[in-house]
Amino acid sequence: MRSSFYRAASVAGFACAAILLVNVARRGGLLPETAVTHAIAPLAPLTGLLTVTGLYLLISGRAGGLGLAGYLLNAAGLAGAFAIEYTLHFVFPYLGRPVIAGLLTVGTGRAFLVTSVVLLAGVVSFGAAALRTRALPAAGIVLYMAGMIPGSLRNAVPPPVYLAGLAVAAIGIAWLSTRLWRAADEPVPAGVTAPAGAV
Repeated sequence: MRSSFYRAASVAGFACAAILLVNVARRGGLLPETAVTHAIAPLAPLTGLLTVTGLYLLISGRAGGLGLAGYLLNAAGLAGAFAIEYTLHFVFPYLGRPVIAGLLTVGTGRAFLVTSVVLLAGVVSFGAAALRTRALPAAGIVLYMAGMIPGSLRNAVPPPVYLAGLAVAAIGIAWLSTRLWRAADEPVPAGVTAPAGAV
């Protein structure tokens, strides 16, 4: 069960990285706006959520309270990001501009902002805890953090910075996914209790 989950989380990570790059290329005008490119866009945070869960299970024995808090915030932020992307691609296109503007000035806009703050806090705290464990590639973690910081601030940074952040994050996620793939073949060290449901 443990190795199967790590493999699934690794595959999800590679998928997340690929979708992020497609999203960057679409937003940057390198790929056309099609029904397919729009349909897969919300899957990036969803697959990323599975990958972050796998990474946390891998380091949970050494991540401590900061790691748990970081994982929960990161997971909540990614779940919220999925909801935002779903709304942007499958709800807003069917609403008039005045309706969208009205939603963004009230509760919907505040919810988007809270999601960004939660994701940002989760990325920083989870990344810091992961670096401390030395169980994951430091370069992959740094790239994930460096990319997701502007990637979390969609409406607060210029579009080129946001898109560059997503591209950098995609590289970091792919790097970390490679570590998850290798972890599937590693035995649980003697004396270490695996996370519940991971064995």
